[in-house]
Amino acid sequence: MNPWPLFIGFTLGAAVAAAEPLRVGMELAYPPFEMTDQAGKPTGVSVRLAEALAKDLERELVVENIAFDGLIPALKTGKIDCIISSMTATPERARSITFSEPYLETGLALLVATKSPVQSAADLDAPGRIVAVKKGTTGHQYAAMNLQQARLLVLDKESAAVMEVAQGKADAFIYDSLSVYRSHLRHPATTRALLQPFSAETWAVGLRRGDDTLKRQIDDFLNRFRAGGGFEKLGDEFLADEKAFFNRQKIPFFF
Repeated sequence: MNPWPLFIGFTLGAAVAAAEPLRVGMELAYPPFEMTDQAGKPTGVSVRLAEALAKDLERELVVENIAFDGLIPALKTGKIDCIISSMTATPERARSITFSEPYLETGLALLVATKSPVQSAADLDAPGRIVAVKKGTTGHQYAAMNLQQARLLVLDKESAAVMEVAQGKADAFIYDSLSVYRSHLRHPATTRALLQPFSAETWAVGLRRGDDTLKRQIDDFLNRFRAGGGFEKLGDEFLADEKAFFNRQKIPFFF
């Protein structure tokens, strides 16, 4: 995926004109969090969050669409100011960048082929198992650290990993519970969704080390945004059906 900038402006008077744009990196390929609408404009939970942040900071928003595994390099080289891209705050990533306070809780789950014997994450690490992961994700990191006997398929796109499972070429795909649920709905006859998270995670905004002022501003914004019901409203706008399903199943949900 070639990155390209997408501009979103706000009418904020002279303060916007004087301030540097806020360049937010995300991969617009993870609906309903990061995606484009029918007109090709960025939309989704993370885009709405970035819009609200830029407005709060009185800065013009520039969304940079960058492949997920290129986001941290883009941040470290100064191409973007922060990352808002459903990124899990992991100890490995925290060795090279700084994270804001967490804004969302989630966890890893499994999309499993209907005919696969896999019933839980404990069944993955066995000879003959084939496990699909998306490159650079926490699912990839989990598999690399914990699966010694299974064969890993490391793929660039979520859709490719889903198809490996749906076509019976892989036993399972490790990804977040919401994405697993949505992928299963697209392939109900050939997949199973094991949605109870087996590894808890939190998402946060990624920042350059030493950018303490912006981190403080973002942490303050996130606290006010949550207290004002901002995250609940985003969930109702983009994830209403999913929220209801997860609540019925007593599975932890994002917001």
